Amino acid sequence: MKRTISIGLVCIMLMALLVACVPDSSKTGQTAAEPTKAPAQTQKPQDDAEIVDGKFVKTRKITVEIYDRGNDGGSKPEDNFYTDFIKEGMLRDHNVEVTFVPVPRWTETDVLNNLLAASDAPDICVTYSYPTIQAYANMGGVIDLAPLLEENKPMLSNLWDLLGDYNIYYNKDPETGTIWAIEAIRAQIPRINTFVREDWLKKLNIPEPTTLEEFENMLYAFQKNAELLLGSDADKMVPFSTSFDVGWACNNLLVSFVPDNTSEKDLYVYGFDDRQLLWPGYKEGVRKLNEWYNAKLIWQDFPLYKEGDTTEGNMCKAGYVGAIIQNWDNPYRDGDEGIHANLQRISPDAAYIAVDPFPNDAGKYKKLLYSSVDRKVFFPATNKEPIASLMYLDWISTFENRKFLQIGEEGVTHEVMPDGAIKLIAATGDKIMNSGNNIDYTITINGLELGDPDLTARSLALGYAGVDARFIQKSFEIANRDGFVPQNFNVGEIKAEEGMGQVLKDKRDILLAQAIICPTDQFDEVWDELFQDYLNSGGQAIIDERLAAYEKFYE
Repeated sequence: MKRTISIGLVCIMLMALLVACVPDSSKTGQTAAEPTKAPAQTQKPQDDAEIVDGKFVKTRKITVEIYDRGNDGGSKPEDNFYTDFIKEGMLRDHNVEVTFVPVPRWTETDVLNNLLAASDAPDICVTYSYPTIQAYANMGGVIDLAPLLEENKPMLSNLWDLLGDYNIYYNKDPETGTIWAIEAIRAQIPRINTFVREDWLKKLNIPEPTTLEEFENMLYAFQKNAELLLGSDADKMVPFSTSFDVGWACNNLLVSFVPDNTSEKDLYVYGFDDRQLLWPGYKEGVRKLNEWYNAKLIWQDFPLYKEGDTTEGNMCKAGYVGAIIQNWDNPYRDGDEGIHANLQRISPDAAYIAVDPFPNDAGKYKKLLYSSVDRKVFFPATNKEPIASLMYLDWISTFENRKFLQIGEEGVTHEVMPDGAIKLIAATGDKIMNSGNNIDYTITINGLELGDPDLTARSLALGYAGVDARFIQKSFEIANRDGFVPQNFNVGEIKAEEGMGQVLKDKRDILLAQAIICPTDQFDEVWDELFQDYLNSGGQAIIDERLAAYEKFYE
């Protein structure tokens, strides 16, 4: 009220001044009906930050992080057909110039840390690591998005329509109200599947495994019949392959050892590791892998190859690997360069098929799904154009824009089927997509979304060049069967997690690898020693703080 009165008084004073300045008609010969027009040069110039019809009056400039996946035969991630589409659209619609800054995908956390530390990070940053964001937020290196989102909500309708309150407020601190990052949305939530060579099953007359025991017997059968299955390459047989990232590449098996009645509280308190290392029962799953490794059922060299290495994938393409656990559609990706296409060149019958062999103690085939949150988008404190940056997020969230980025041009990167479904085409040259559905450019959404769930589902089944839709349909169904997402508990910052993401990740990967490759009679000793080191290195402090925070807000 006081503010309203003050503004009113100012207006009255201004009017009085104007009246006082009006010339007396008796002295000028003019009548009051003929006021003098103000000279044009006295009009107030437009503010540089002013926005008219959705466009800045003065051109703004922003930089945007883009993942560089190092794809052979790909285009420059920062300069190609799709970056031009975005740049032209942002300049046309908002008068904002966009420059893309490539960051290596497989070392993105380390590189982003270095950029932030050097105050040289792009204006719009993307990461899967929230602890990285929190660490720099605590040092004043990240912009609080909460007030910006609220003040500019009317012009961010596309962003809000896509993400909704859940993803936008997902990281809102319950006490301070700060939002250091918004969460992109994941359109499809299947996560990981188990795949086996369908042609090998048929050749050995083995039914698709539906239990751990059947899966194990299948691996022994592959090993025993290596010469029948691979001929002169029998010595290259790998019944089951995993990668250095055991927590991902064996996840369905490991999670099947978690008791079905584990509480949501425990899943949260012990769930900060994104490979579920600390969940109850997990150790026994690793024990089974140790047993298989010592029986030479598992690729013996898996710990030697790190992020971005293609050795394991090349073995699958060459036809040497009987079973893998990977992303729900992993064998069917990458068109002519993918695993499926390479196997088909070996034999028309050669293919991986999804199976579901790991029931838990309740007989359920529970497997983790992605939650609706995905990558984290944030603005470093060095960002001098936060409004322009928000407009960028809104622009790429606009349905027409993100749809074009996801499917590209008709006849070039997709064709429309008679029923309206979209079938992707593997493009070459400048219009090639460096990531599936261009997810590296659609940073507010991960996964195909065509505005109609049925159309999207039918299109997904057709979205793999050269792959029979039956493989995709089955894979999608199995990946979702008995799937679950642990509940999100918004308890604010867990300070013990700050700066620990990479440290604990490295220790986890070492722990899992060493526990698997050690002699079976040394498993408990190796596990206990390295697990305790993980706890001593910060893991226990996180558990304790999470427990206290949960009890504070939810008990």
